[in-house]
Amino acid sequence: MKAQKVILVTLASAAVGAALGILFAPHKGSKTREKIAQKGNDYVEGFEEKFNEFVDMATQKFESLKSEATKMATNKIEDAEEVVDQATK
Repeated sequence: MKAQKVILVTLASAAVGAALGILFAPHKGSKTREKIAQKGNDYVEGFEEKFNEFVDMATQKFESLKSEATKMATNKIEDAEEVVDQATK
């Protein structure tokens, strides 16, 4: 519960700081809005890049686990076939 409060206070402080920064900005409103939009686009691009990296990493991990599981299943099938062959002799 304490960690949630810290996160909430941090986010609220960041929002207040951003609002004060906009209010006391040395640029005209249109210029400030343009900067905000550009910064938002930068964040979106960064998020997309990180998300794509995450998806790629998860896909690689999944493929690796799938390959391992397939190998293990194949080995167990071969072992079972050997046991069946020995039992039928």
